[in-house]
Amino acid sequence: MNPAHGWPYWLRLLLAALLGVAAACGLAPLGYWPATLLALVLLVPLYLASETSRRAALLGWVFATGYFAHALSWIVEPFLVDADRHAWMAPFALIFLSGGLGLFWALAFGAARRIGGSVTGQGMLLAMTLSLAEFGRGYLLTGFPWAGIAQIWVDTPFAQLLSVVGPYGLGALTLLATLPLGAALFSGRALRGLVIPLGIAAGCAVLALVYAATRPPVEYTGQIVRLIQPNAPQHQKWDPEYAPLFFARQLEFTVAEPRPDLIVWPETSVPAWLGSAQPYLSAIVDAAQGTPVFLGIQRAEGQQIYNSMIYLNAEGQQEGLYDKHHLAPFGEYVPFGEMMARFGIYGMAATTGNGFSAGPGAALIDTGALGKALPLICYEAVFTQDVLAAPDRPDFLLQITNDAWFGTRSGPYQHLAQAQMRAVEQGLPMLRSANTGVSAMIDPLGRITEALPLGQAGFIDADLPRPHSPTVYSRIGDKPLFFVLLALFLLLWRRARTRRV
Repeated sequence: MNPAHGWPYWLRLLLAALLGVAAACGLAPLGYWPATLLALVLLVPLYLASETSRRAALLGWVFATGYFAHALSWIVEPFLVDADRHAWMAPFALIFLSGGLGLFWALAFGAARRIGGSVTGQGMLLAMTLSLAEFGRGYLLTGFPWAGIAQIWVDTPFAQLLSVVGPYGLGALTLLATLPLGAALFSGRALRGLVIPLGIAAGCAVLALVYAATRPPVEYTGQIVRLIQPNAPQHQKWDPEYAPLFFARQLEFTVAEPRPDLIVWPETSVPAWLGSAQPYLSAIVDAAQGTPVFLGIQRAEGQQIYNSMIYLNAEGQQEGLYDKHHLAPFGEYVPFGEMMARFGIYGMAATTGNGFSAGPGAALIDTGALGKALPLICYEAVFTQDVLAAPDRPDFLLQITNDAWFGTRSGPYQHLAQAQMRAVEQGLPMLRSANTGVSAMIDPLGRITEALPLGQAGFIDADLPRPHSPTVYSRIGDKPLFFVLLALFLLLWRRARTRRV
């Protein structure tokens, strides 16, 4: 029943790589989610044809490397900003990042094949091991959950399930609806094996549609937030010739009428360190005319430097300070930085060997009438755990970012999609101010209500949505799902061993 059994091993590997590339088409900006589902189904016969666990692991690694290479192709963009220093690292970054992330999936494929079991059971087991591998990818070391399977569902009714099971749960449901289906279609008991995957798919579809239709309507506060987007290209952002022009542009957007209730500038939007930025801050306060302002700025404290966000209240006084705590490795810091600096390797956004220091952790900033904000700087919005770590429930999520690092192709759009996911998971609005875009107001259902396109300077004035009640996922987080998946994996493992005996 499985035609892949007769194919040469090299052909199976080639097809796995091509299927990985196709699977990434489901991510933003393409959003071709059927391509992801079809690629996962067609991958299964190639996996089942693997004669050993080692061959299965290599097949999984090849598939994953193709997937991540396509999904993360934007990763070469940061290395081209300062090409003289970093361009040589660009191909290595894409290869090592894609291949490194692929090791998680390789382990999942190898473990599932080693355990074995019936043909239909193999699809279930592979779905479990891949789901657990995704947890590892998101949490181990510094974590990097970018391009998770659940991201294909942004802007579809299925995205509302994020508020119940979170991104890892939605990813697991996707795998459970596709991988066992692929196993069933290429087994001798197709009809029997189709019951579980089709049941999961139908159940998810019904639940998603019903849940999306019954979610409470979004209400608005009537308070207007201005999101500033200066559109400063990264290679000019700190250039002494251009930096004053970008700062003046932001002042122009800030002073524009009518007056909003809150103004948000993007990440590192002030061309000076906080300790010497008083002239800049005074200009911002004058332009704001009594409107509170959030802005991104760098600051130093002794020998340590921080990527920070400050809040200037209506009187122009600094009332809040947040230091980014989830730093980008090899971007904002380099492990063993001083030693690596001897070989000319620095973090791209850093100016010293060790780079930026991490702040103490998630914190809230009280804005008074608008409520409490949970600050997120750049790719902190990629991590569900950074949002779940808030000391109390905020009234809105606030992301400032500089996506000029990510180029103009897929990176900024994928970053935006993940911000939408955090809003759905928490039932909270997300305010997003991006240097080059996409700046957006996102409601608690993950819908973009106002946005400024990528690569355009300007601002948007958007009505701030009210938060929804705490979601199921915001209450329970990821731990219950992890233990459920682990229990199912152990159950399938035991069942496979019993069958062998």
